[in-house]
Amino acid sequence: MTQDWSGRLRELATEEDVPGATLAVWADGRHSVAAHGMLNAATGVSATPDSLFQIGSITKLWTATMIMQLIDEGRLSLDTTVAQVLPGVRLAADGAEAGITVRHLLTHTGGIDGDIFADTGRGADCLERYTAGLAAAALIFPPGAAYSYCNSGFVLLGRIIEVLDGREWDESLRERLIRPLGLTRTVTLPEEAIVHRVATGHREHPHRDQPVSVWGLPRSIGPAGNITASAADVLTFARMHLGGGVTPDGTRLLSAASVAAMAPPQVEMPGLGGRRDAVGLTWRLNRWSGGPVIGHDGGTIGQSAFLRADPHSGVAACLLTNSPEADGLFRRLFSEIFGEYAGLTVPAGPEPVTGPPGADLHRHAGRYERTSRRYDLSVRDGRLHVSSSMTGDRAALSDDTVEEFDLYPADGTGDAFVGRVYDHQPWSALVFDRLGDQTPYMYLGGRITPRAG
Repeated sequence: MTQDWSGRLRELATEEDVPGATLAVWADGRHSVAAHGMLNAATGVSATPDSLFQIGSITKLWTATMIMQLIDEGRLSLDTTVAQVLPGVRLAADGAEAGITVRHLLTHTGGIDGDIFADTGRGADCLERYTAGLAAAALIFPPGAAYSYCNSGFVLLGRIIEVLDGREWDESLRERLIRPLGLTRTVTLPEEAIVHRVATGHREHPHRDQPVSVWGLPRSIGPAGNITASAADVLTFARMHLGGGVTPDGTRLLSAASVAAMAPPQVEMPGLGGRRDAVGLTWRLNRWSGGPVIGHDGGTIGQSAFLRADPHSGVAACLLTNSPEADGLFRRLFSEIFGEYAGLTVPAGPEPVTGPPGADLHRHAGRYERTSRRYDLSVRDGRLHVSSSMTGDRAALSDDTVEEFDLYPADGTGDAFVGRVYDHQPWSALVFDRLGDQTPYMYLGGRITPRAG
């Protein structure tokens, strides 16, 4: 019988100072759903198992699933280019739309700047207007040349769905997935969310008891990150994939071939040595102790979401929180859950190595910049120091726009480091490398950020 995880969720979430969370687990043919804490620290409204949280970029799996449905229907292929399916759309410079394919967009290898959060309104044309604005986007690298997390590419995929289906992305989501899966607590718009018990995001340490001032992302980011749902609904979606494209009630929503194509690795992600994960057709392949799992994370304004599934054992779990600092809770809780049912554990995160940096740090100093982020690196007291600033549309969505931290060597190469803003946070890896044209870049948080000066 599946364990009741309510007590353990409460204990660990309290230790990790996460205001509110819900957890859904599928194992041994049974569901287990638990809740902890408050949906909003200012109002004190309690989180319940049926509460809704923003799932952020887990939304990308839903958009990718609809793209694969269109491929099943023969209306699209992985090698279809943006120019072919969206005639008239221009991407970046020099006709990039003619070289960027559906496969590139699904695997974050298209090369266009990935964090453009332009608010193009609430109208039915918001994705069309957002897509038109990508003519001014930067092309960071040629299509297929590298991996860099790309929200913009998933808005493009959402627009492709709109054009081929002849309706808004939100409506396609309802008709293609939400209704056939029998989901009653999955929405995309704030006016839909407000009729449910719904979470509000909270700020980072040391202000974790303060709700954020902006509730959600612009509607134009919908296909990349705007689903709000219960943990149980997200798990029902994941079970459809684990079931070969068939819903729990026996309805086929996706061909077995498409399900099988989405999980295997397509591109290896940059990282530290053996810690490198890979990306499939949107699914992330995480190399855990005991075997690989598939999944995806999501982060919005003050909320974090985690989904993992083991295709071999069929175990799946979804954790939704209203904290931007829930990685510790995820690692501890999912290690116990997957260890209990599948013999898998989340590997330890990166750590600094002892000893001096062993390389000239000044070669990495300078400014690194993309649309939504600017990093200024300098050498202070024998260490690389990072000043990170949100810029552009992203800055208007956040209460905390500047972060400062030092880097510590992660190996002896002089190109791999770890850093963190606060001592209680897990270490994050930062890697320096060069693009094919020899442009220096830093890789942090899944993104390539080229050196600007």
